[in-house]
Amino acid sequence: MNIKNLFRDKKAVFSFEIFPPKTTSSIQTIYNTLEDLKGLSPDYISVTYGAGGSVKNSKTIELSSLIKNKYGIEAVSHLTCINLDKKDVKYYLREFEKNNIENILALRGDIDIGSKIIGELDHANELIKYINDNGNFNIAAACYPEGHIEHKGLYREIESMKRKEYSGASYFISQLFFDNNLYYNFQDEVRAANINLPIEAGIMPVTNKKQIERILSLSGASFPNKFKKIIDKYEHNPEALRDAGIAYAVEQIVDLISTGVDGIHLYIMNNPYIAQKITKSIESILLTVNKI
Repeated sequence: MNIKNLFRDKKAVFSFEIFPPKTTSSIQTIYNTLEDLKGLSPDYISVTYGAGGSVKNSKTIELSSLIKNKYGIEAVSHLTCINLDKKDVKYYLREFEKNNIENILALRGDIDIGSKIIGELDHANELIKYINDNGNFNIAAACYPEGHIEHKGLYREIESMKRKEYSGASYFISQLFFDNNLYYNFQDEVRAANINLPIEAGIMPVTNKKQIERILSLSGASFPNKFKKIIDKYEHNPEALRDAGIAYAVEQIVDLISTGVDGIHLYIMNNPYIAQKITKSIESILLTVNKI
């Protein structure tokens, strides 16, 4: 199924994101996770890129194929272009076709400080165009409600989104955020710039203090005082912090769906408990919205 059609058929798309296991000993765990996620009936599951090693030993493809062909859930495979030659990208595209994978999230990829890009495609829009020129795929692209960490500010972010749209992206998935007002401002600016592709709002439930410190360092996302108080109050009680983080995410999602966002993309960190708790909390709202 072409994911862009979901946005035509549904008022609010609901999806999960998982990552491939880093070791072979984790394979059974991810199988168990997928069994749990299947029962939640997400519209699709996306799989991040990279874990598993070489181009020709990609756990991303293996896991995406499992989701699509065994569990009957639509899969979106991430693909980053830094440090890949065009022949490497073309190899991935052929493997996607062999495994019945129709949807790709095209990304530049993170650049480590001091490292040098050695691939032939430097930006996500270049990858998007290359995929369009070399296959028949539906392509998603990333967007950043507070601007990319490398160039804070919405002007440059919107210009980047325009390039991705022009190159052939069909919808956007946003980076995580914790302040809905910032997202609404971003959405208004994007629509004012005449970018009309669907945008899924990316939500990550924060379940421990170490996790949030890492998230903030990597993404640069703003952290509202309301959430800081939750972290400070429950940081020494792991279960309470986990449930408070889930409750905060549910509150975000209910507000976003109520205001008419195109969809919710839930970063579940391979944790079926998080996915189950949030899905059960919002399923009646999703059903109501999608019947309107």
